[in-house]
Amino acid sequence: MTNSVPETHSAPAEHGLPEAQWRTVVHNDPVNLMTYVQWVFETYFGMTPTVARARMLTVHREGRAVVASGGRESMERHVQALHGYGLRATLEQED
Repeated sequence: MTNSVPETHSAPAEHGLPEAQWRTVVHNDPVNLMTYVQWVFETYFGMTPTVARARMLTVHREGRAVVASGGRESMERHVQALHGYGLRATLEQED
């Protein structure tokens, strides 16, 4: 008689593997003013005015910008918060 052990699945971090990283991406839209987007970045993320303006200009010129990266749950919270400010934001897994 063999003694079988039930198969278990655990998160990568439990095996010493790095957790997958995710990005919060803000997309350009025709509604929000650039000054408002900069204000959201300063207010919500605590960016300096210089960094917030640079990120906002990236959104404006390139159509999108990464504003945060980290664990999935944290990035999902950022996306939801940005939706609350009326911004278009998505979650992407880093390559």
